[in-house]
Amino acid sequence: MNDRLQALRLFLRVARLGSFSRAGRECGLSQPSASRIIADLERQIGATLFVRTTRAVTLTEAGADYLARVEPLLAALDEADHLARGTGELRGTIRVAVSSSFGVREIVPRLPDFVARHPALGIVIVVGDAHSNLVTEGIDVAFRLGPLTESSDIVRKLATAPRLLVAAPAYLARAGSPKSPRELVDHAVIAGQTVGSAQIWSFVRDNRRVSVRVGSRIAIAANEGAIAAAVTGMGIARASWWGCRAELDDGRLQRVLPDWSMDDVDLHAVFPAGRAASPAARALVDHIAANLDKGRRSGRLA
Repeated sequence: MNDRLQALRLFLRVARLGSFSRAGRECGLSQPSASRIIADLERQIGATLFVRTTRAVTLTEAGADYLARVEPLLAALDEADHLARGTGELRGTIRVAVSSSFGVREIVPRLPDFVARHPALGIVIVVGDAHSNLVTEGIDVAFRLGPLTESSDIVRKLATAPRLLVAAPAYLARAGSPKSPRELVDHAVIAGQTVGSAQIWSFVRDNRRVSVRVGSRIAIAANEGAIAAAVTGMGIARASWWGCRAELDDGRLQRVLPDWSMDDVDLHAVFPAGRAASPAARALVDHIAANLDKGRRSGRLA
């Protein structure tokens, strides 16, 4: 029974990752061992589950149908095991997708306590700014900032942070601090992906909305690059509070137009559609949400 259960769990990871070697590493197996276990499973079932080529491993029609039936059973078994233990102990491995900036700044620093409480749980952090396909990438939960594209994924909103304009004290001493959004047209702005590309930035104060078309002299789409440029005094950057709070705390950056508000940035936890979230993924999201809430209640999160 244990061998069959191991084979089913391995089948699930191969199906999600599209690779015997990657799935094998997650399960502590070599690529040849993983291939052999799946081949044995196929012989037991009497059906070919994967098409194997030198480029990819993909599900056959029978494999896709088998996955649709097996995955809920494994999820239910994990849930039953978790509840039966009654200790809150989590086991196995979960894959977590995060953006490069937010993941490094806000998710990874909040992991030590969670990892220490669950020594039998492995966590694979998948870092990247492109939104992963949760199903094909084998992601158990993704933390995503900003608006979400429509999908059948399961979404939980965790927190909201303000969007800010920031600049280095040296830049503001040299160029002056704008007193109103319209004065931004006279400043060096770090934004967008193309030099000179126009963007509309909207501001609100006293129930009055003002929109300004700004053109960037420095084009950096990634948050870390934009904040690094702002710290060197190259201009005014826009970021979520999460994306620049360390630099604000230590004085490397200052807020620009602090009396004006911009649109907030939402943080969501996104679970793949078609299957129940694992106990470990749910517990991790609860942990992150609770820690973000502590920051909000302490006054650090506006």
